[in-house]
Amino acid sequence: MDAIPPNTSGCFDLDGQAAAPLEPLIINACLTGNVPNKADNPHLPVSVDEIIEDAAAVIEAGARVLHIHARDEHGMPTWKPEVFARIFTGIRRHYPGVVITATTSGRVFAGFEQRAAVLELDGAAKPDMASLTLGSLNFPDAASTNSPEMIQRLAARMRTRGIAAELEVFEPGMLNYACYLARKELLATPCYINLILGSLGTSPARTLDLCNLARDVPRAWVWSAAGIGRYQLATCAAAIVMGGHVRIGLEDNLYYNSARTVPASNAALVGRMVRIAAEMGREVASFAQARARLNLSPRGAA
Repeated sequence: MDAIPPNTSGCFDLDGQAAAPLEPLIINACLTGNVPNKADNPHLPVSVDEIIEDAAAVIEAGARVLHIHARDEHGMPTWKPEVFARIFTGIRRHYPGVVITATTSGRVFAGFEQRAAVLELDGAAKPDMASLTLGSLNFPDAASTNSPEMIQRLAARMRTRGIAAELEVFEPGMLNYACYLARKELLATPCYINLILGSLGTSPARTLDLCNLARDVPRAWVWSAAGIGRYQLATCAAAIVMGGHVRIGLEDNLYYNSARTVPASNAALVGRMVRIAAEMGREVASFAQARARLNLSPRGAA
């Protein structure tokens, strides 16, 4: 496996000379998820209109990728493609250039047809990307089962439909499996990977853990980091310094402060990443830059 080049992990090359500027930062906002509700955080977008409005706020703040889960009229997770279609078309009406990622999570819905239904959308409702978790794992309160057959069927459906995979990696074995799927040509390469750390039962969120995972990402691939709960800020800040990208949002973390006393909003979390990146001298990607780096075709303009 070809490792990432050394000059993406800090400010200097091995010869002591200043490294080339880091590439523009791609911010991926995970707005809602399957688990949180309004009782957990009043800022959580749940209805179709709330998700569209919140998407606009995070885009204006600097997000260029949206990781979307849908909820039904009762606020419960839904796999129904018609609900996703309303969200996607509503967002693209004003922000056609944003990258939209649909979830295919098995945390709530286990069947292939349910998980893959959103992949059948077309036109303005068709997602650019779809999430693909690369193994089974334990969350604090439940197991998420992703069998090899399920992963490969979802990957094949995405490739057939011309939808790029947003790979979700919770531990090193999942990264190894991503490389296996790429060798089998079930994934279009180069790939986009979220390294998700700090969820109880998977890889911890020490900086060393992020470094070890990032080191083994193939050179041409794009990696982004996410920290769960109180690990979100430090993990994303480390990724910015290392030359990676970030996933941020209420799906992963409900609070703005480590004491868990101030409920966050998605726009506030994105805005903080933009400020940290600016302090590090790193610009935020435009829609066109994000789409080009993720090997996606252009889609409209902001």
